[in-house]
Amino acid sequence: MRTAVGQGFSPAAVCIVCVGVLLPGLTPARPAARAQQETDRKVEGGGVTVPGWKGKEDAGNRQGLTVKDSKFAPEGSGFRLVTGPAGLYWSDTNAASGDYSVKATFTESSQGYTHPHPYGVFIAGRALESGAPTALYCAAYRSGTYIIRGFSDGKRFDVVAKPAPSDAVKKAASPDAEVVQEVGWNVRGDSLECVINGTAVWRGTKADVTGPGKLPSTDGVAGIRVSHNSDALVTGFQLTK
Repeated sequence: MRTAVGQGFSPAAVCIVCVGVLLPGLTPARPAARAQQETDRKVEGGGVTVPGWKGKEDAGNRQGLTVKDSKFAPEGSGFRLVTGPAGLYWSDTNAASGDYSVKATFTESSQGYTHPHPYGVFIAGRALESGAPTALYCAAYRSGTYIIRGFSDGKRFDVVAKPAPSDAVKKAASPDAEVVQEVGWNVRGDSLECVINGTAVWRGTKADVTGPGKLPSTDGVAGIRVSHNSDALVTGFQLTK
């Protein structure tokens, strides 16, 4: 408080600050609190209608919604993905082992909610329909950040736990501005990297993502990972072995 007063704050101003600290109910809600309160919507006409693809919602969403309350449908040469609950989407034909690459492009036209929602791709998928999946995903936010997380028998584990900034991840100019992100994985020998818009934002070894509480290996199904309450056109999904 000495520094504040020394910088020209009056005692009355200091007391006002104290009241604001002691009575947080009188201060505006924090963005994090608003984000936690955002409920999953129910998308009309939902379901997975892309031939050969499947989907599974994250377990434990508060509204008890399923992928039938989201929409994963053909659109042009790609897929329209409009979600209620967060989930995984995949085709069993997109299984890979050893060395491989996977990528997809996500075009998000606007952000109509209280915080950015991430889009990305996952690898090493197993037991995806069970409700206790194993998978590793990298996802980009329209705020210019990314995360890397996974599931091990349905339990989340973190590689990059909090959204991390990267110049490679595009920032939307405004809440209503379109933003396009290409997100992918490269697995080569003992190394792997998450690549966003052509730049590796994270590099590691298989030891970083495998073992107890993580992946059994980087082999498995590759697919799409998306957050709740999202709307994007997915194009160019490609698995290269």
